[in-house]
Amino acid sequence: MYCFCFIIMFLALNVLKNRYGDLYGPDNVVLSGTHTHSGPGGYFQYTIYMISSRGFIKPSFNAIVNGILESIATAHENMVKGRVFINKGLVENTQINRSPLSYLNNPESERLRYTSNTDKEMVLLKMVADNGQEIGMLSWFAIHPVSMNNTNLHTSSDNIGYAAYLFEEEKNKGYLTGKGPYVAGFASSNLGDVSPNIQGPHCINTGDSCENLNNYCPIGGTKMCIAKGPGKDMLESTQIIGRNIYLKAKELYSTAFEEINGPIHSAHQWVDMSNITVQLNATHTGKTCKPALGYSFAAGTMDGPGMFNFTQGMIEGNSFWDAVRDAVLTRPSKETEECHKPKPILIPTGELSKPYPWHPNIIDIQIITVGSLAILALPGEFSYVLSFFIYLYICKEFESHGKTEMNVVLSGLCNIYTHYIATYEEYQIQRYEGASTLFGPHTLSAYIQLYRGLAKAIAEGTARDLPNLPEPPILNVTDLTFLPIIRDAKPLDRNYGDVLQDVQPKYRMGEVAEVRFVGANPRNSATNMTNFTFLTVEKYDNTSNHWKVMYNDASWDTRFTWQKDIWGRSTSIVQWHISNNTEPGTYRIQYFGHSKELLRPIRSFSGSSLQFEVSG
Repeated sequence: MYCFCFIIMFLALNVLKNRYGDLYGPDNVVLSGTHTHSGPGGYFQYTIYMISSRGFIKPSFNAIVNGILESIATAHENMVKGRVFINKGLVENTQINRSPLSYLNNPESERLRYTSNTDKEMVLLKMVADNGQEIGMLSWFAIHPVSMNNTNLHTSSDNIGYAAYLFEEEKNKGYLTGKGPYVAGFASSNLGDVSPNIQGPHCINTGDSCENLNNYCPIGGTKMCIAKGPGKDMLESTQIIGRNIYLKAKELYSTAFEEINGPIHSAHQWVDMSNITVQLNATHTGKTCKPALGYSFAAGTMDGPGMFNFTQGMIEGNSFWDAVRDAVLTRPSKETEECHKPKPILIPTGELSKPYPWHPNIIDIQIITVGSLAILALPGEFSYVLSFFIYLYICKEFESHGKTEMNVVLSGLCNIYTHYIATYEEYQIQRYEGASTLFGPHTLSAYIQLYRGLAKAIAEGTARDLPNLPEPPILNVTDLTFLPIIRDAKPLDRNYGDVLQDVQPKYRMGEVAEVRFVGANPRNSATNMTNFTFLTVEKYDNTSNHWKVMYNDASWDTRFTWQKDIWGRSTSIVQWHISNNTEPGTYRIQYFGHSKELLRPIRSFSGSSLQFEVSG
């Protein structure tokens, strides 16, 4: 999941209130996206996000809300008394700074505080029941889940998801992926300027480095400048980076002995981030701005370049694109232009309201403390240096109230999404992160001021007295999609689920078993996604004379691909990449789906391959 939005939080909290009364509310519930660029879209209520996902996709939205609610209900109904332990450590050879020139614009005195231009520290919590049963873990580490690049067409949880997959596979022996009682959470932190593509940016047509201000290649421009991970392809890179993260988490987990004790407190506010007055020093103030995206936002990053050869580092606009913007959208007001300088404004989202507001103004900020642990719920992607500023100021705020040695954790992508947040100095360079800092050059100072206020309120016990704006409106976006499901169709002599191309009779470990079925649009199954799988790989058990499910669509070794022709006929391709530790025996592959033909209700169907043998 790339990010969450207020409408999801609102609906989830309403259902929780109906189930559990006042136990859960906006002050003590945090929805944090574990983050992937390869997930389903179309669940945000603001227009700018609808454009990128071709509308509001209601089936995706419902599947996400239902999944969140079921997860919370499962956790609530299985609560036990237990203990929480914390540990920290450095993860090496896993990340690079993708905007090093922006980082270098920070004051040298500030940069001398750090040994690296990325935050290498992982923070991990280990949860154990009083009876000794291991319950789960939650970790934070700065890494962008973009090992899978923008050519990927499969849903994937990327490197962080692979780390969680490995951890849970180890702890949930005998369970299918995602079905065991143990939960391993790998959360986002201050990942704004961090990339897992550690080979750095190179021109894919010449092989030369394009580590320059604009990430620009002499031949082909920005679209040729792409960073790669350590593997031979993006799948192997995902595994390598994910395994590095998993191995450090495993090490920290096994040596986590410092216990977190103490009461639970929380502080939450709705604030208008477009209108915050910031006390910069004893004599000067600054102000945040209405949301706006700069030219370099359209350039993308070395992890995924944008279109039309926009470049990073643009501090001047372009007359052609200014004219297109003014004709199609609107010209930014003088006030907004002045407020955002030196950002040249490409899209003045704070001044656009059709068909719905393009960006939120009112956002929520939040801190939850558990004993000596303080979790800052951040509504966006913070760069390394600014996150250290927030960390430092929050620690000082707690210390000034007698709370020394607080463990402060920065948890990104929480509750609502406001793109990136760069330091004032990084903002001046106007690379992708600065151009995507919505509320202007003083955004960081505003957040520091606001989160210090939350920390103070928790320390003084006055969180309930914090001033609060009304929560943002529910826009009632019921259905606005440019990806409608018109109908499914199939060959006249076939049924949904019929095999078009079957498996081979025998395979060896390391090979790929593939079967093609008459399929239907996968979105038809979205209402059933919580306990649904598109595929299973099953092994025949000679003892019980039954088929046993060994893998599902959440397994790393399986692939599900959907193709559709111009007549609306679908082919669903199921692959099983047979790993070297697979048990020899008799197997089959099953496919499950739902069809929606014209003037007919949605109907479920399934299909099965022939049996086949797997040997060593």
